[in-house]
Amino acid sequence: MARRTHSETGFTLLEMLVALAVFSIAALALLNLETVTVTNTSQIADRTVGQIVARNIAVETLTDPVPPSIGAVSGEENNGGRTWQWTRTTAPSPESRILQIEIAVVDETGRRAADLTIFRFAAQ
Repeated sequence: MARRTHSETGFTLLEMLVALAVFSIAALALLNLETVTVTNTSQIADRTVGQIVARNIAVETLTDPVPPSIGAVSGEENNGGRTWQWTRTTAPSPESRILQIEIAVVDETGRRAADLTIFRFAAQ
């Protein structure tokens, strides 16, 4: 076996190619992770604002002196610089004195952003 002299020490072309391939695979994995993170952050932001819209509708429903009538009502709310569509469905609950109110919020693309269920006393 031949010994390397001082002038022959260093990396071979094959070693450099293998190192470059390993680095490339790691860089691609990090780019993929970043893409997934940005997508998830956007979805979380949409759901957060959707929940705020649903809670605003719930507060309006609970603080109104007149309880909502049985059935569905739809509307539009502007929040966070965007327009949100909401539907409030009121139904009787098993307890006759209480109404069950379902609130659903969707974004401009029609994706569901929030669902909320609340209860309030029916009219006396």
